[in-house]
Amino acid sequence: MHSKEHKDFLKKIKIQKILIRISQICIILSFIIIWQILADYKIVNTFISSSPKMVIKTVISLYNEGNLFKHIWVTIYETIISFSLGTILGTIIATVLWWNKFLAKVLDPYLTILNSLPKVALGPIIIIWAGAGINSIILMALLISTIITIINVYQGFIETDPLKIKLMNSFKSTKFQIYTKLIIPSSFSNIISALKINVSMSLIGVIMGEFLVSKEGLGYLIMYGSQVFNLNLVITGIFILCIVSAVMYYLVAYLEKKLIKHD
Repeated sequence: MHSKEHKDFLKKIKIQKILIRISQICIILSFIIIWQILADYKIVNTFISSSPKMVIKTVISLYNEGNLFKHIWVTIYETIISFSLGTILGTIIATVLWWNKFLAKVLDPYLTILNSLPKVALGPIIIIWAGAGINSIILMALLISTIITIINVYQGFIETDPLKIKLMNSFKSTKFQIYTKLIIPSSFSNIISALKINVSMSLIGVIMGEFLVSKEGLGYLIMYGSQVFNLNLVITGIFILCIVSAVMYYLVAYLEKKLIKHD
């Protein structure tokens, strides 16, 4: 049985969460309404800023042409592939670096340089290597997501309590046992955080790749719209991209909650 104070506290937390959601929705609705009012009264130039009504018309037009879900699916597919490969490769490389401290020290400056290097600068090289297609898009996204995963996961590994490691060593535990029984469980929150960052970085990499070489996807839609000065198409592409990004992020957050409960 919970005490009255505890029930009141839980009720207060629940009310606060509801108020936060309502406030978030109100901010979005207010922005859309104000934007439409400014467009209706010609306060803003709809040629360069579009309007919510025009965005809806563009979405309907894309749907009627059969292009809407095709572009969305291409971007999601490329993001899922790069996200999955980046997470797996990044975690494996982070494990190797934790296992071999000498190698970690040797590669540390290179990882820092690769992380700070704008990946779009490598675009021409990637296109030459992988061809002007989906492979180069996934490769560009993979470069971004893998480096981010390596850095975040490895940081979690090395921040594991050294006293616990010494304790396990005192019981003659093998390095593999320390890794599986201590390092991974202790770094769980860092790994989940890396996933949240990784899904965003993968999407960014995919859009960058689509800007350069794609003939499909949301990045292509935005780039094509800018080339033909169709701002309605550009804003619509950005709007859909925001929705896709939010859905993918919350899917990872949902996975986090499920794994924490299971844990």
